[in-house]
Amino acid sequence: MSMQLEMNTREQAARKVYRTGYRLDDGPGRCRIGLLALANDLIVERDFMNLRPDDEVMIFTNRIPFEQDCTVESLRTVAPRLAGAASLILPGSRLDALVYACTSGTAVLGVEQVTALLRSARPESACVTPITAAWAAFEALGIRRIAVLTPYTGDVAGTLVEALAEGGLIPVATTNMGIEKSADISAVTPASIHAGALAADAPEAEGLFISCTDFRALDVVARIERDLGKPVVTSNQAMFRMALRAAGHAAPLAGPGRLLGL
Repeated sequence: MSMQLEMNTREQAARKVYRTGYRLDDGPGRCRIGLLALANDLIVERDFMNLRPDDEVMIFTNRIPFEQDCTVESLRTVAPRLAGAASLILPGSRLDALVYACTSGTAVLGVEQVTALLRSARPESACVTPITAAWAAFEALGIRRIAVLTPYTGDVAGTLVEALAEGGLIPVATTNMGIEKSADISAVTPASIHAGALAADAPEAEGLFISCTDFRALDVVARIERDLGKPVVTSNQAMFRMALRAAGHAAPLAGPGRLLGL
């Protein structure tokens, strides 16, 4: 075949249009969860991925600019960025649940404001915060009187205790690590969290809440429960369970802590 004839044959083939039939379904992901994490959070994505029961639970993350220390004033600065960050997660596609992964930030801004900001961007998605997830978790466990462990300073922890109480919980004791530098929170060792949890417990507490999404509490929650002999709820554990339930996944979950088995 001459070079010219070969070129003509290629050009004719290139002009041909080939079509085949296809079907559409709802796309991948039976349960789709949008996760809004602060820019410097090292832990929450890892915990959510490790808790997934299967690949049909899909996590889509966007990060919110935040490179400051964990103070009441700095946590307030996130509010104007929430709706915009939420709108960038799967725009135009189904999103079953939308999670704001900052316990102290939700406490400082208030559940109502955070929920309104999330719904302004994704009105069709169930809104989950660490505070509402903690309320739901302890309700499922049949517990109201709780001890609280936080990595925060006293003023940040104070807003958290008030927020927990708004949902009907009764914090009977609060123990704080006094950390203001955000990078130090994720660097706290699981062994330190375990020791802090044992110190935070109170005889009158029916359970323990360990606050903060950037805290490696999930690593030791089963051990803490065994040592305390009572349920322990962490921010990430509670958020994941609430998001999955909102997305239609009703089966008990395999994972550390009594909560996930409910």
